[in-house]
Amino acid sequence: MKKAIIIGASSGIGRELAKILYHNDYVLGLAARRYELLTQLQNELSADHDANPCLRRIDISNQEEAMRQLTELINEMGSVDLIVISSGTGYLNKELDWSKEKATIDVNVSGVTAMINISLRHFMEKNSGHLVVISSIAALRGSGDCPAYNASKAYISNYLEGIRYRLKKDRNKSTITITDIRPGLVDTEMAKGEGLFWVQPPQKAARQIYKKIRQKKEVAYITKRWRIIALILKFIRST
Repeated sequence: MKKAIIIGASSGIGRELAKILYHNDYVLGLAARRYELLTQLQNELSADHDANPCLRRIDISNQEEAMRQLTELINEMGSVDLIVISSGTGYLNKELDWSKEKATIDVNVSGVTAMINISLRHFMEKNSGHLVVISSIAALRGSGDCPAYNASKAYISNYLEGIRYRLKKDRNKSTITITDIRPGLVDTEMAKGEGLFWVQPPQKAARQIYKKIRQKKEVAYITKRWRIIALILKFIRST
């Protein structure tokens, strides 16, 4: 059986993706800051199957501790095939409140990068694996309403591209897949602001993400219609 870890499994896309993987016979490790929500998810999943997912409280805003906890979870599971990083935060911050900007950078940049680092080291040791990171279509443009959030997503997408190039130069690591998932608006705590459109339920987003995981896509926009917006944003950026 394949083994997967989802970081950020307590709510939203991570929670729905955990359900899909579990019902497709993955042995799961679930991690998040809100441990009580993980136990609720564990109880929900265990009602349908005998196997209990492994749980770990990981707060990626504390990078050193989070790296240690992820390493321990991987060791407890005895190697994993797939790691999904779905953790993130963001604020509407027109006033440029530093505490909000810093919190976004601590999680979306430093925290996610720390989780990528541990994940890649594990996959490079075994010369195989699949890393999936939930970025955002926001990576394509800056935002006056939430500048740190969009910038943090641009960083992650660029970082993943660099890692992908690094691995392709090493033939021994060519079996490691790096997938950058860029959702549009999803009906989660992260969807903020007025006049939102094409807001998708997390269940639908998770189903499409699972499909892209199976296809081992390098970059995927979720849902499909958001590819149109991505093309428009890229065109605007180039003019």
